[in-house]
Amino acid sequence: MDFAQIVQTVAIYALPVLFAITVHEAAHGYAARHFGDDTAWKLGRITLNPIKHIDPIGTILMPLVLYFATSGAFLFGYAKPVPVQFGRLRNPKRDMVWVALAGPGANLAQAIGWTLALYLMIFLGVDERFFLEMGRAGVLVNLVMFAFNLFPVPPLDGGRILVGLLPWKQAVMVSRIEPWGFFIVMGLVIMGVIGSLWMYPLMGLTNSLIELLLTPVRALLF
Repeated sequence: MDFAQIVQTVAIYALPVLFAITVHEAAHGYAARHFGDDTAWKLGRITLNPIKHIDPIGTILMPLVLYFATSGAFLFGYAKPVPVQFGRLRNPKRDMVWVALAGPGANLAQAIGWTLALYLMIFLGVDERFFLEMGRAGVLVNLVMFAFNLFPVPPLDGGRILVGLLPWKQAVMVSRIEPWGFFIVMGLVIMGVIGSLWMYPLMGLTNSLIELLLTPVRALLF
């Protein structure tokens, strides 16, 4: 992959990635405030300013290093997590489910929005490859974040959702995984387990459901 192609790819994905991580994290903070924990709000983290959510290593350095090292075959990154004190929620066990769901829910909404943007560009006859590729990147990035974060291992959102839904005894057992959760997830990612058995099927299903949902729009435009 030559340098010009790398620069073009980074330019295409930059805006969708920034939107995806910013709205994802802000949604967590907003949901936490709604259910009683204003920690993120007091720290100024309920904002659409991407600078507040960017982690220099996880958001910038790690993805770039992996992109160059693997020629784009393997990418991984993360944003600065929004602080949530679950004990301050009005009903911690129940409300943590909604707080956790808010992030992936925001990505799902963005995937729908980018799909609509693609439909409109095609309808309006936009043939500039850069904008069309950015639209496709927006759908892909948000489907990836939606599926990955729902994987049911804490500290991922899916793990917190699982803890909130399980009976107390089982919830406590699952929550004990959290200190090693990141390493477990990374190991499963490297082995291809999460991709083949979880992300690709869930992304495909979600994309099909989005297209089904937007069938009336597609019929109106085309």
